Amino acid sequence: MFFSISVLFLCAIVSGLLVFVIPDLDKKNYKLALVFAGSYLFAITIIHIMPELFSQAENPTSIGLYVLLGFFLQQILEYFTSGAEHGHVHKHEGDHQHGFTASIMVLVAMIIHALLEGSLLAHPSVIHEHHDANSLLVGIVLHKAPAAFALMSIIVCQLKNNKLAIIYLLLFALASPVGMLIGDFYVENSALPDDVFTILFAIVSGNFLHISTTIVFETSENHHFNARKLIVAVFGALIAVGAEYWI
Repeated sequence: MFFSISVLFLCAIVSGLLVFVIPDLDKKNYKLALVFAGSYLFAITIIHIMPELFSQAENPTSIGLYVLLGFFLQQILEYFTSGAEHGHVHKHEGDHQHGFTASIMVLVAMIIHALLEGSLLAHPSVIHEHHDANSLLVGIVLHKAPAAFALMSIIVCQLKNNKLAIIYLLLFALASPVGMLIGDFYVENSALPDDVFTILFAIVSGNFLHISTTIVFETSENHHFNARKLIVAVFGALIAVGAEYWI
């Protein structure tokens, strides 16, 4: 667990701080990296999370409804995050008060999402066949790195205060480890019924489906998916399959 917590925290911190080192991204290469991450996350959701959810469910239809709920919940969260959780980097202009309020909304929405994805790594036996789901951790990291970078780019632009932006980044970086610790506490102490965790993970898988598909398809102008991006997407999915079966 210590390894997973350290990876989640450092991934967010390092990626977020890169905003100060790489203020201007190479958009083409950045989008290709997002396509790889999105394809990997999508594949892990399809071949790792969802099969285990449905195989353990007494009522698969209800699980499907919770996945659908998670999908649309993510759409609501994106209203507040400006798409930062799937790597969208935006420039925001406006007065200081509006920027402060908007940055709080972005941070809270991102923390909620990070807590949920961190709890997914708690690994209750009712969901995961084996405790060390490293392929899932890799998927979350690949998604979290561009999310942290995008979050910092938004917050720095809104706040015009680098020290405060770093505090926000620390709070975001801590969210997934805290979610994992909370989830693990409830698992180890059997404080919640297994059905609650099943519902929670179904909602998170819906979140991941929304994020990953948005990343893959919104990185193409006018939704024209060119051969280069298709190759990167297929490669990302194949890496996920390999990680699932061999890591």
